Amino acid sequence: MNLLKTLALTAALLTGVTAAHAQVAVKHIQTDKSPIATGVWAGDTYYLSGQLANPLHPIAPADMSKATLADYGDTKTQAASVFAKIKAALQEQGLDMKDVVKLTVFLAPDPATGKLDFAGMQSQYLKYFGTPDQPNKPARSAFQVAALAAPWAMLEIEAIAVRSK
Repeated sequence: MNLLKTLALTAALLTGVTAAHAQVAVKHIQTDKSPIATGVWAGDTYYLSGQLANPLHPIAPADMSKATLADYGDTKTQAASVFAKIKAALQEQGLDMKDVVKLTVFLAPDPATGKLDFAGMQSQYLKYFGTPDQPNKPARSAFQVAALAAPWAMLEIEAIAVRSK
C-alpha cells in the first residue's frame, strides 16, 4: 500500500473513532452548593465523585468546620458510612453495587496509631461485593495518602459504574 492510501485509511479510521466518541451523551449531576459534580454520566458509564463519611450524629452546617475525628469514627466506621453513601448515590441514578466496575480507595493513617486500617475498610467492602446476594467484584485500587481534604477523614472512595443492558 502506498503512503497516500495509508494516510487516507488512517484518517478515515481516526475520523470514525472521533465521530463515535462525539456521540457519547454526557450529563453532569451537580448542585449549586458544591464546587464539583456529584457524578457524571458518559454514555452508560457513571463516574461517582469521591465520597467521605457522614458524621455519626448530625452536625449543624455552622459547626462543620469544627468537626473532629470523634464526630466521624474510625476507619471501619467511616467505611461503613461511605459504602452506604455510594450505594444510595448509585440507586438515585438507577444503578446498584452490582454495576460498580471500578473503585478507587484513598486511605489516610489513623491519627491514634499512625497506621492505615486497611482491614477496617476491607471488612465493610466485603459486605457489598463478592457476597452470595451480590457476587460481582469490581476492579479496585487502594492508595495510602498523607491526608485527605477533611482533617477528620481517614478514607475517600470514588466509584465507576456501568448500566447493565
